[in-house]
Amino acid sequence: MMRLLGTIALFLFLTAITQIGGIILLMSLLLRRWFGALAMVASFPVLYLIGTFFLVPPLASAISGRVPLPCSGPASLQSASPLYCLLNRNYVTPRLFDLAQALSRSTEDAFPGTVTRTLDGNFPFFDGFPLLPHLSHDDGRKLDLAFHYEGGGLRSPIGYFAFQKPLPGDPQICPDQPILSLRWDLDWLQPVFPKLPIDIERQRMVIDWLTNEGKQYGLEKVFIEPHLTARLNVSDPTIRFQGCRAARHDDHLHIQLAD
Repeated sequence: MMRLLGTIALFLFLTAITQIGGIILLMSLLLRRWFGALAMVASFPVLYLIGTFFLVPPLASAISGRVPLPCSGPASLQSASPLYCLLNRNYVTPRLFDLAQALSRSTEDAFPGTVTRTLDGNFPFFDGFPLLPHLSHDDGRKLDLAFHYEGGGLRSPIGYFAFQKPLPGDPQICPDQPILSLRWDLDWLQPVFPKLPIDIERQRMVIDWLTNEGKQYGLEKVFIEPHLTARLNVSDPTIRFQGCRAARHDDHLHIQLAD
């Protein structure tokens, strides 16, 4: 019984973090019945990598119409970490893919050598399947982008959780934390990250492009904290505050398209 419960828990965990991991686990368990435990252990990573990089992209395109964002390479659009591609969290609709490509090219033209780094997109299959811990990111129309920092690097190796705290005089939002909230401050983690300031000119250019040219691709919302909106001196009806119960957006930029 304990083995069965453990298998169910592992199936649910792998499904929750990769969408396809639970199915790969079941395939490996079948091999265990035929060839033993060693075959199961050895086959899981092989089957998972084959599925992730060779089978899922064409299936996602055929079933849900989603396409994977680039993982790495010399291009101006890349994933901030290989984890997003390895965990199948880099899928978006073709229109959002085109927006990200166009944004990266325009940013690189304005600031040569700039790489636009993507964070969480969506899973490859099925609208409504949650991409934890996000409250949305479940239909291919949402994408998080890493901030541009002075020097061109990232404060966090995965692009998240290195927050830009409000400066004196900036708007102070959510002084009283709601009990049920994903708005983590993670104060204990902040000293780990290098103190890189946001590149104001590049980040302003990105938001200006999104709120102008981005609308040609159906841009509906840009989530960013109000104190950064004020610091960057940007304004547009598409720029929103996500609310005090959702994750902070002073460590990354969230964009989404209309239906």
